[in-house]
Amino acid sequence: QVQLVESGGGLVQPGGSLRLSCEPLEAASGSIVKINTMGWWRQGPGKQRELVAAITTASRTQYADSVKGRFTISRDNAKNTVRLQMETLKPEDTAVYYCAAGRKLFYPDEYWGQGTQVTVSS
Repeated sequence: QVQLVESGGGLVQPGGSLRLSCEPLEAASGSIVKINTMGWWRQGPGKQRELVAAITTASRTQYADSVKGRFTISRDNAKNTVRLQMETLKPEDTAVYYCAAGRKLFYPDEYWGQGTQVTVSS
């Protein structure tokens, strides 16, 4: 079930930057409770889905090795929103990015967005 919505995806040249945002749907916001972790997953063509970044209510963060140092995740606890600032983008970052949230520490998998395409190409 789609309960979150992403924005900010698109086409960007290698070395460029992009910012993704995620918010709960208004209709689902009342049922989204006990959100301990929010984060971003991605799945590129011919690749397995991977957890890119996650952030807890206490703003503790965790990143995949492939994006560490280039991506920054942040959140607004009051609104259960999350953002992903992506810098120095590479072609291998091309993927569908999914916002997710849940109660598991550093493993959001209960509430999902529909996904947004990020394409890094010249």
